Amino acid sequence: MSDPDLARDLLPALAEARARFMELVAKVRPELHRYCARMAGNVFDGEDIVQDALAKGYFALSEMGEPPALRSWLFRIAHNSAMDFLRRYEHKNVDLVAEVPDVSESEDQEPDPALVEAALTVFATLPPVQRSAIVLKDVLGHSLEETAATMGATVLAVKAALVRARANIASSASAKPSISVEEKQSLQRYAHLFNARDWDGLRALLGEEARVDLVSRWQRRGSAAVGYYARYAEVAPAEDLRAEVGFADGVPVLAIYRAGSRQPAYFVRLRWAEGRLIHVWDFYFVPYLTAEALFTQA
Repeated sequence: MSDPDLARDLLPALAEARARFMELVAKVRPELHRYCARMAGNVFDGEDIVQDALAKGYFALSEMGEPPALRSWLFRIAHNSAMDFLRRYEHKNVDLVAEVPDVSESEDQEPDPALVEAALTVFATLPPVQRSAIVLKDVLGHSLEETAATMGATVLAVKAALVRARANIASSASAKPSISVEEKQSLQRYAHLFNARDWDGLRALLGEEARVDLVSRWQRRGSAAVGYYARYAEVAPAEDLRAEVGFADGVPVLAIYRAGSRQPAYFVRLRWAEGRLIHVWDFYFVPYLTAEALFTQA
């Protein structure tokens, strides 16, 4: 069998296997995202971490003799992926400290609802270990033992991290997001064209090597990316979609609304260079981001 013939046989099988894996993890994926978004400080980097974790899990699963306990196994992978992300982008020491203060059983209190609902940017102000402990224990409701297993720590270390994290979050405040005049104007122009259903005008904004990610579905680059707007020529009128400029966890975005709804249906992120679009992230198929993000108008 030639290489092209082998590839033609393999690709459908690989696509089917990936689809089955994504079905398998679908129920736990929003919970993974709640964790990763708070570790990263915004829903978009959180989704990147989730995708990285799922890719690692998909590869690892193919080499395992027996299936793991899916939820705890995926959380462990997601935790390690989040820590890798923080090492790369925050340049922080994310290892557990050796010295842990004494913490009594009585200090394992019920979480304060106000802390649980704190903005994602507030969680990002915490040292990574505190961040991980409070999200797993207080936000997601994992037990101390489950939290320690996910973090690769001791229960005592988790308790100490919780005490510190709760105190730090209680005294934190989120910074007001900002945007340059140029970027705001670019986003407003895109929103205007989108709401006017001017797909040719949107295509004209794309740079020659622009990349479009319809997140969790496909990626296109260059001339192939132009077809992205053909989909919207059907979807936008049918669903009566409209775009509004704002911030999701401090990140400039377009919030896309369906008719009659006050809650964004999903977000679109854009990256520009010299007045041309070079990257579009469309989260149409990842609607759970809107439930986690704090959206404010620009």
